[in-house]
Amino acid sequence: MTKTVAVLGAGMVGVSCALELQRRGWDVALLDKSAPGHETSYGNAGVLARSSLMPMNNPGLWASLPRLVRNTSAQLRYDPAFLLRNGRWMARFLYSARQTCFEETTAALDSLIRLSADLHRQWLPEAGAQAHLRTNGWFFLYRSAQAFERSQLTRDTLDKFGVATQVLQPVDIQALEPSLKPIFAKALWIKDAASVDNPGAVVTAYAELFVSRGGRILRGQVTKLARLNEDWQLSIGQEQALRAKNVVVALGPWSREFLRDSLGLSVPMAYERGYHRHFNAQGSAKLERPVYDTGGGYVLTPMEMGLRMSTGVELADLNAPKSDAQLELAEKAAREAFPLADSRDAEPWLGSRPTLPDSRPVIGASKSDRSLWFAFGHQHIGLSTGPGTAMLLADMMADKKSSIDAAPFAPSRWGL
Repeated sequence: MTKTVAVLGAGMVGVSCALELQRRGWDVALLDKSAPGHETSYGNAGVLARSSLMPMNNPGLWASLPRLVRNTSAQLRYDPAFLLRNGRWMARFLYSARQTCFEETTAALDSLIRLSADLHRQWLPEAGAQAHLRTNGWFFLYRSAQAFERSQLTRDTLDKFGVATQVLQPVDIQALEPSLKPIFAKALWIKDAASVDNPGAVVTAYAELFVSRGGRILRGQVTKLARLNEDWQLSIGQEQALRAKNVVVALGPWSREFLRDSLGLSVPMAYERGYHRHFNAQGSAKLERPVYDTGGGYVLTPMEMGLRMSTGVELADLNAPKSDAQLELAEKAAREAFPLADSRDAEPWLGSRPTLPDSRPVIGASKSDRSLWFAFGHQHIGLSTGPGTAMLLADMMADKKSSIDAAPFAPSRWGL
């Protein structure tokens, strides 16, 4: 069979690719060392947001750099040794904050997010996961009027792409989220957004839908990828082997090392690591939707597991030890904003978001082999972009014109 494909990686992106390719008639095997949705895709803030089109490296980054380089904020922490080892990535990341690249990135991400939202609306009920969905948007919270004014670029960009928002005064914030403490001068309600109360469970539900339609999931570490005549030969652990005509690499933060070790490819990727911890609320306090405290540098989301506090960005090696610094700053700020009780977790969760210098994923075929496909580098918005990635990739694999422009995501822009 010529339409055989092995999808490597069972996070949101990989599972989405497996599900969409299966729908198009491909014989799909999905491979991962962990169960679907149990790695990076498990730990995000659960937001499905049009507002995620704003990359961290936008033109407003330059004004924030003097504060960020001090390495004391909750929004960004970094390991200086990691940045020295990845200086070229950092230079490209900063260079991509220029206006022209920002405009290309926001347009590309907006198209991918909108495509994904349509598929989520289709897949959630098909997978029996509709109950996880909320459609009441989320808040960007500002602790001062000056902080709100500094967000003009964000508001202008959301307006440009027709994202539905509403500016809230303190009385409005209290009416919609009465458990928030009255420390915020203004908020921006991103109405054009949804969220889920267990992102890992959503990925698992999509994977179960894939299996129910005849898909195969193989558990184990892919230890070798090599050409065997017209097929790809994959070794899985010590005992399993698989052959397929096509391979999709959707391994998220592990894609860099896998492609380097298997095929000698150099991927300009860094890791926006992030932590989360779950908390109980005091008394009858509750949240109806996720909130992003822009001054505190965390997102607080109501989840099945409690209130999930997700931190900002930590730039460090993929396997670097955990650090408590960012979590402690975020928790201090969160307690100023909401009546948190005790933590429900013995240990904080840590995940790595794979980030390319222009904050866009690579989606498409290798320039050297049209049977090797890439779908990784979604930084912290894989939940919002995974299904759209799958549709775009499936179109390309079928030589079909897609409804969105694939050029901004081309692997060839990074020599892949």
